[in-house]
Amino acid sequence: MAVLIACVALSLFYFLGYRGYSRIISQKVFGLSDDERTPAHDPNLRDDYDYIPTERHILWGHHYTSIAGAAPIIGPTVAVIWGWGPALFWIVFGTIFIGAVHDFGALALSARNDGQTVGGLATSVINPRVHILFQIIVYFLVWVVLAVFAFAIGILFDRYPASVIPVNFEIIVAILIGFTFKKKKGGILIPSILALISLYAMVAVGVIFPISLTPLIGTESNPVIVWAILLLIYSAIASLLPVWLLLQPRDYINSHQLIVGLIALLLGLFILNPEMNAPVLNLHPKGAPPLFPIIFVTIACGAISGFHGLVSSGTTSKQLNKMGDARFIGYGGMLGEGTLALIATLAVAAGLPDWGTEYAEWNESGVNAIANFVSGAGHFLEALWLPSAWAQAVVAILAISFAATSMDTGARIQRLIVTEIGIALNIPPLRNRYIATLVAVGPAIPLVMAGPKVWLPLWLLFGTTNQLIGGMTLLILFVYLYRNGKPLLHVAIPMLFLVTMTTAAMLYSIVNWIGTLGTEGASANWMTILIGIAILLLEIWVIIEAIVILKKLRKERQHFSGKGA
Repeated sequence: MAVLIACVALSLFYFLGYRGYSRIISQKVFGLSDDERTPAHDPNLRDDYDYIPTERHILWGHHYTSIAGAAPIIGPTVAVIWGWGPALFWIVFGTIFIGAVHDFGALALSARNDGQTVGGLATSVINPRVHILFQIIVYFLVWVVLAVFAFAIGILFDRYPASVIPVNFEIIVAILIGFTFKKKKGGILIPSILALISLYAMVAVGVIFPISLTPLIGTESNPVIVWAILLLIYSAIASLLPVWLLLQPRDYINSHQLIVGLIALLLGLFILNPEMNAPVLNLHPKGAPPLFPIIFVTIACGAISGFHGLVSSGTTSKQLNKMGDARFIGYGGMLGEGTLALIATLAVAAGLPDWGTEYAEWNESGVNAIANFVSGAGHFLEALWLPSAWAQAVVAILAISFAATSMDTGARIQRLIVTEIGIALNIPPLRNRYIATLVAVGPAIPLVMAGPKVWLPLWLLFGTTNQLIGGMTLLILFVYLYRNGKPLLHVAIPMLFLVTMTTAAMLYSIVNWIGTLGTEGASANWMTILIGIAILLLEIWVIIEAIVILKKLRKERQHFSGKGA
């Protein structure tokens, strides 16, 4: 009964957050109005390639599935090793007061500035130096994101070979729908629902004809790494296609899949009515870093994610039909991600019968995190009378679909980042879409080839860099609001909290990695350590920039106050 009470109570918090807090952010902080023209309707910007007005439910589907990748599943399922209490607390309250405000604000500010990326906003709102800093940090983030998500999908393809055919079938159907929708100008709702039904029908095909790489590559090669490399190649190709051909229709299908999946998981949860198998609090799990501050970077996308700001400003703002839609898409989309993180937490805390064995040790629980989610959530679906193999295949497809969509969006964003760097540094080859894509995706291959041993350090690097970008985005929003005389506390408090926790987590991780290097307990190698040191230096740079900016803003205010006197 405790599981059901927690689920209902926390969902009520989300409802109140959207009805109340998001309205305050929209009206009093940003003052949004549908009378404002969005970039998608600007004749100088609209190209029907990246800038294209999109109906808000379709755009919500793109935005939601782009941000709701594997991260809100992996992060909570790792963090449950400290108990379900801290995980749920950070997910719910972090989402309402930090993550959703961040996503909403990034989308609104980008839409007011010609759909600029957050990096471009750093130049116009603060200074060009911060833009360079931001682009460097973003490159680090997406570099790690592509590797981590490719690795996560590779694990699922290897452990659940029944998912391979349905996932690839979805890609083909999405392209067909995108082409038909673009050329025939028909409705996309009915085709996407039919596509979803056919996707679930293909689960049967996948169960009957599972596809495993092991017979093809032999036992000497790691199939997870091979899958990951193939997925990186796929993401590079997908990022070069127009958004209407694959990204939008696939995201729309996935949005329906997520809604159906979450409803089914919740129904199964209510029917099964399980007890919590995980403890409320577990302060000293074997081999794990301390709960505080590491939980704030372990659960990243389930509470606050800098990557979401990249999606909000990189693709979503360019497709916004009305400015008022930003609240529904930005704030509401993050609440949807928080719901996914909530379900992921309950899936492993209550859905795994032998929780103690699965979470006996830090490294194993991390590598097996997404597989633990599939197993736990699969038990919920079994309560709906689905056979075990079908239930696990459906959940695996759900997780893979979102991770793959985030990879597509991440590779596209990374290509844009590389192109912007090429323009800023006057490197003509980087302006070429194909060369930029190679530079964007290629460096992730060495990370996945390092193997499972560095998976958790990579995840902590991802979480730390992710939160650092979130803090920088909030800094940009803070400066914008300050200069426009808007309320500040809604942004200032999350910004200070994120920068503090991120810096503390990165310091701890680097000291621990260096201290254990060369021992049996070592998990990081020199590549991950050097990346961590680079990120720490960038964090210090962010703190210095924040101090400089705050001093400058104070002088500006004092100057104008003196003139007024």
